[in-house]
Amino acid sequence: MTQASPEPQRYADLTLAEPLKRAVAEMGYETMTPIQAQAIPVVLTGKDVMGAAQTGTGKTAAFALPLLQRLLKHENNSTSPARHPVRALVLLPTRELADQVAQQVKIYAKYTHLRSAVVFGGMDMKPQTIELKKGVEVLVATPGRLLDHIEAKNAVLNQVEYVVLDEADRMLDIGFLPDLQRILSYLPKQRTTLLFSATFSPEIKRLASSYLQDPVTIEVARSNATAATVEQHFYSVGDDDKRHALHQILRSKGIKQAFVFVNSKLGCARLARALERDGLKATALHGDKSQDERLKALDAFKKGEVDLLVCTDVAARGLDIKDVPAVFNIDIPFNAEDYVHRIGRTGRAGASGVAVSFVAPKDTRLVADIEKLIKTKIEIEPVEYDEDRPDIRRQGRFNEGRRMYDQNEERGERRERRSAPREESRRPAAAPQDPFFNQPYEAPAEVSEPAPWEAVAKPAGRVISANIKPKRKVAALFKSE
Repeated sequence: MTQASPEPQRYADLTLAEPLKRAVAEMGYETMTPIQAQAIPVVLTGKDVMGAAQTGTGKTAAFALPLLQRLLKHENNSTSPARHPVRALVLLPTRELADQVAQQVKIYAKYTHLRSAVVFGGMDMKPQTIELKKGVEVLVATPGRLLDHIEAKNAVLNQVEYVVLDEADRMLDIGFLPDLQRILSYLPKQRTTLLFSATFSPEIKRLASSYLQDPVTIEVARSNATAATVEQHFYSVGDDDKRHALHQILRSKGIKQAFVFVNSKLGCARLARALERDGLKATALHGDKSQDERLKALDAFKKGEVDLLVCTDVAARGLDIKDVPAVFNIDIPFNAEDYVHRIGRTGRAGASGVAVSFVAPKDTRLVADIEKLIKTKIEIEPVEYDEDRPDIRRQGRFNEGRRMYDQNEERGERRERRSAPREESRRPAAAPQDPFFNQPYEAPAEVSEPAPWEAVAKPAGRVISANIKPKRKVAALFKSE
């Protein structure tokens, strides 16, 4: 295992081609992050790499720049698709992350003749097919949609030289292992495989042992560690007070923009609507939204048109949005590793950030799992509410809003009216009573014969209706006594 470099290295010291150096300089890159400083020289040699680093430390540039450098020997300006086969494949778990990586690859390769494309689900396959048919050297994809194109014979992978598995732990978490195995079976045996992840689990190590050949392990930070630039706070808040606590901390800390994470799609949509009713600029991002809606929500958040991006864990991995000052965990994540990824949306590229988590009484076990993972003692603090804003505190559950509070108030008033004593003047007058019915019951001394009119006359004989057929007489074997 290689160790972190004591001194950061400069991009000017790398043996990159001039087109790549020019693109890097335009992006303002000067010094490399630890993962970049260690991974780029190794990838340039063509060795397999198993890299682990904290989220937000620049893993994309760590594999994209050396891959483009090694692919420059294949660049050409021919219009024939046959001259532009897929030579590098980058697999990612989510659509948003695939789109983000593809954009960065295009920026790095803007001064070269290398072509790149991205394919992911939730979009029409036809435009993606047209782009693939033109020929691309670098293909960025999510596993499911890539398999669709492979089966449709739109993507041929028999000339792939490099494959990158980015956020591999997340791909395993959401069940992409069978898809990964199928995709890797289409690739040549002789290739360079790069595996990058924010965390190293036993499953990731088994995957690496199956598909990587003598990899160089690069781990620039303690596994599952959180970024030192993120200030973490855990507040004890009941489920009914979470929205008020969010308002309070936004106001007290002067936070203008933040990610707000919840565990469910339904809770995400409800909270976004409730925050909009409160006068905040908020939008929801979750898996039930169409891809176009998800991209528009991300774009609005990047441009500053939206202050709060309320999202599920679909946005927890790899999204690189600069200068987001805070992350709120309205719900504690069920998986402790997702906490590391969530708070990694802030404090990126050396900037400082704040991560705030609301802990309800039912979250004790989940907090203990996080504490065990990050190996840090968690102190749960109380929330100090402003006394001049009692109206928000009484709004009820964060996902039901003012409506529930108004209904509870109305029910309370009705109960008070029912329980209040009534005036004597409004009581109706009592009905007159017969003294006979107030006497106790006394049984008669002896039973008398029924009166003639009470006797029931019995028929002289059995009368059978003419409409009923008599039973057929059958001889019996044995005569009853």
